[in-house]
Amino acid sequence: MAWGLLPLLGLLLACGGGRALVPPSELKQLSAAGSKYIDTEVENAINGVKQMKTLMDRSSKEHQAILHTLEETKRRKEEAVQLAREKEQELAARQEVCNETMLALWEECKPCLKQTCMRFYSRTCRSGSGLVGRQLEEFLNHSSPFSIWVNGERIDSLLERDQRQEKQLEDLEERFGLLEDGVDDIFQDSTQVYGRMYPFFRAPFGAFREAFRPPVQRVRLSPPGARFSRELHPFFHHPHHGFHQLFQPLFEMTQRLLEEAQEHPWGGFASESRNFSDDRMVCREIRRNSAGCLRMRDECEKCREILSVDCGQTDAAQQQLREQLEDALRLADRFTRRYDDLLGAFQAEMLNTTSLLDQLNRQFGWVSRLANLTQGTDGFLQVTTVLSKAPNLEDPSAPADTQVTVQLFDSEPLSLTVPGDIPWDDPRFMELVAEQALRHYKQNTIE
Repeated sequence: MAWGLLPLLGLLLACGGGRALVPPSELKQLSAAGSKYIDTEVENAINGVKQMKTLMDRSSKEHQAILHTLEETKRRKEEAVQLAREKEQELAARQEVCNETMLALWEECKPCLKQTCMRFYSRTCRSGSGLVGRQLEEFLNHSSPFSIWVNGERIDSLLERDQRQEKQLEDLEERFGLLEDGVDDIFQDSTQVYGRMYPFFRAPFGAFREAFRPPVQRVRLSPPGARFSRELHPFFHHPHHGFHQLFQPLFEMTQRLLEEAQEHPWGGFASESRNFSDDRMVCREIRRNSAGCLRMRDECEKCREILSVDCGQTDAAQQQLREQLEDALRLADRFTRRYDDLLGAFQAEMLNTTSLLDQLNRQFGWVSRLANLTQGTDGFLQVTTVLSKAPNLEDPSAPADTQVTVQLFDSEPLSLTVPGDIPWDDPRFMELVAEQALRHYKQNTIE
């Protein structure tokens, strides 16, 4: 009965298109040869992850230097704003000089200024004109003609930009912290793989031990509660969800804000030309700060006449105060722009750095997924079958291709094809098998 089954078994193998080429005793040797190739690729990938860590460490040092420069720039900007406030108060305290002339002009300036501002607001902005009108009237009633000279909305604009910059820096710090932690996670997982493969840190990777030391404690400017959740960190193990995406949207938003700021430049004490190319920003400014209506003073004749009153003829100290105030505002403006430039340079650097990190991660980051994998005694690659496929009917004289079934790491068994002109005992055979298996594993990791 058993003898009768052999022809049937042969028929089944033929119908399946293959016959065994390698006896089971040789499969272990093929597995060892393939695992040797995989070991080399794992080593290369671990070194690639080390490059990611080195790049991140260098970026962290540069980041600390940028934070120091930002803090110094902010301190000098705040000093300039404080000086401007002091000069503004001193000017307001001297308003009795030229009082009679300017008060008369101011009483005629106020209704025109209110009407001009409210006409623009009602025509351009969607809602809230009633509330804005009451706020503006209260503001004008409590202001003096020196509001036209002092140009107080410039200080308010500086403070608003300061708040925006602070929020922008917090966002950058959150993203930079997540970037550091994401790279650290990939690196630490890779060290686990290396530690299991080479527990004694044999050469030439002995220097790798230094890189395993805990990272240096980093300084954060953003509050601890503002940090992103650590649950998002596996996000970076997926090459489609790149580090670059942390900073690209923020960079684009910042570019839009800078363009808006350029559309509303600060002038001197002379009248400013209005730029309403972005009506939404103007509406927002007026809602938040009634002093924004002072930007429209050049459209009212009596308001312009206030600017032409020269109190310096009767009070030289007042003219000096105006010049000091103007100098302080220019200095604050310069440091504000410097701060924006630093933030922009930091974001641009992060775009370049994360782009390179993404490239390295796509090429080498797959190795971190092996952190929880237990390596078998026979290596990472196991060959289960080597079969000869059916001959090519178009060219019967050509050697039949070989079908090899392998299992790499913890993946499902994979069937691969090797050209028939490469025999199974050729060293290139298992190198080609291992290369195909690893390529397939990486593709599945990315997907």
